[in-house]
Amino acid sequence: MDHLNVSERAAVSPEVAVSTVIFSLRRSTCEPSASAQLWIPLVRRTREPYRGQWALPGGPLAAHQSLQGAAAENLRTTTGLVPRYLEQLYTFGGVDRSPTQRVVTIAYWALVREDESGGDALFGTAWGARTVSSQIRDDPNVAWFPVDSPQVREGLAFDHSNIVDYALWRLRNKVTYGQIANRFVGETFTLGQVREVYEAVLGRRLDPANFRRQLMGAAGLEDTGEYLHGVKHRPPKLYRYVEPEPRAEQSEAEQTTNPSGTRPLAQEGSRA
Repeated sequence: MDHLNVSERAAVSPEVAVSTVIFSLRRSTCEPSASAQLWIPLVRRTREPYRGQWALPGGPLAAHQSLQGAAAENLRTTTGLVPRYLEQLYTFGGVDRSPTQRVVTIAYWALVREDESGGDALFGTAWGARTVSSQIRDDPNVAWFPVDSPQVREGLAFDHSNIVDYALWRLRNKVTYGQIANRFVGETFTLGQVREVYEAVLGRRLDPANFRRQLMGAAGLEDTGEYLHGVKHRPPKLYRYVEPEPRAEQSEAEQTTNPSGTRPLAQEGSRA
């Protein structure tokens, strides 16, 4: 659709789309020994508007799709990724978001571990009757980028830079009061691995001793009695998060909260 004037745009019904910001903790291939950083996958647009520019993975909402189903399917078909954590973020509906037809975007945000986003280890997740694996597509129009890269953020299509900002703000808020950091690590982890997640998300260094003291006092953290082997120094202890037993006086909303301290999936029509 070519660019429309004001009167033409007013006569066209808005299109509803779903886009997702996927966060993963990754290391630069140029500096593998450097600290991990937050990265996001982007898709290069192959048609107008903004042809040739990078954008968040997503697409239009089909008549038969649920919002969450559309987000999951769009991610799988555009990037090949199947995140274990997917939550509704916000609705972006500015009149001038698109130079053509008005587009209202329901944004989601997702988290994937590094071994789920292109490493050797794959996992299966059932969507309906199918089981699919998660690995980023081998496609020149799909690639990972550091979330804090000014060059990338300034060149995003539409208002996708604003969507990334909002998702990053949500992630940083959740990591400070919940246990969402464990979504970036495995089922078991060291305190150092969790601290690395916090530092990457918050964008600053943390004092190891203070962090350890605070994390050890957090609810749901359990010592597995095992150690991480294959390291040069003294093997560190491995921990895991366990879901506390629900109290009798808990509300229904509290009882459906997952071990990360957040709702597992935002319900459609709910305030994101």
